[in-house]
Amino acid sequence: MDVINEIIKESAIGSWSRTYKGLILSIFSSIVLTLFAMLVVLLANAPHLTTSYGY
Repeated sequence: MDVINEIIKESAIGSWSRTYKGLILSIFSSIVLTLFAMLVVLLANAPHLTTSYGY
């Protein structure tokens, strides 16, 4: 936890209030979780996908 706090303190949002830091971190974590869920769904349905190359 100390490493995360140090990274946040040294980043661009280090001087902002706790409310804005929490909001920004929650938005970032929701984006990361959404991307991870999309990857899991993509990998789970990979055998059923059809890919075509060309025009």
